[in-house]
Amino acid sequence: MMIQISLIAAFVAGMVALFAPCCVTYLLPAYLGNVFREKKKVLLMTLIYSLGIMVVMLPVVLGVKALSSLFFRMHDWTYIVGGMVMIGVAWMSLFGIKLPMPKFSRRGSGQRVDAWSTFILGVFSGITSSCCAPVLVGVLTLSSMAPGVIWSLLVGVVYVLGMVTPLYIASLFIDKKNLLASPLWRKRLGVIRLGSKEYLVLITDLVAFMVFLTTGVLMIWLTLNGNLGMDMAESETTRLIYAIAFGITERVQGFWLDGLFVAGVVYVVYKLVNVAVRKR
Repeated sequence: MMIQISLIAAFVAGMVALFAPCCVTYLLPAYLGNVFREKKKVLLMTLIYSLGIMVVMLPVVLGVKALSSLFFRMHDWTYIVGGMVMIGVAWMSLFGIKLPMPKFSRRGSGQRVDAWSTFILGVFSGITSSCCAPVLVGVLTLSSMAPGVIWSLLVGVVYVLGMVTPLYIASLFIDKKNLLASPLWRKRLGVIRLGSKEYLVLITDLVAFMVFLTTGVLMIWLTLNGNLGMDMAESETTRLIYAIAFGITERVQGFWLDGLFVAGVVYVVYKLVNVAVRKR
């Protein structure tokens, strides 16, 4: 008899999937680089970043086999292009360049999230995560056990939410403690002149540059040397995801528990969006 996977189990499995080596190597540095790049709007940046991941992962969850097959076939090229995107964002971070997009800030606040490049990094994080065998196999297996399309979508959503939850926890901690509000992080290192333009460089700009550049170069180098290949059969992370998902499902099965969990998730997301949008 087929087991209907618990939404709570899918959420916890997603948290485990985040730490798969082939997933965390892109997703976490991209997040950290954006933290230093945005400084004040960390929570809003995290929301936009996770939306980019969702845009890629949810079609895979809903059974777009052509997309998941493409990710498997283009695994190496995905990491190479992702590394090149990282390097490009690194230079943009150093010069403080932000792509033109609607301003996610209140009038007069003087702070704008670079929504476009943050979203693009989220999309590439979603693609590289989909190229990661434990993440892809985990989400496809769990969603395929759902009794219908709606439930399959819910499983995919909470799985991805589980993947990004540690990032939200980190963002809330950074915002609460004002870790990037210290004068040290706003210290000016100098000015870079390119032709007639001048670019002021802060410490946070340099840190973001180093995180993005190092990650991008390492990803390209590791991929070209065959060190970021997929080994689905021997993946300890895949087995761990299965063990946790099925183990939790056996203990917390029940429609009412999943209903309470969904209600709690909706409430938390609603509060996070309010805090992110209203925070100056």
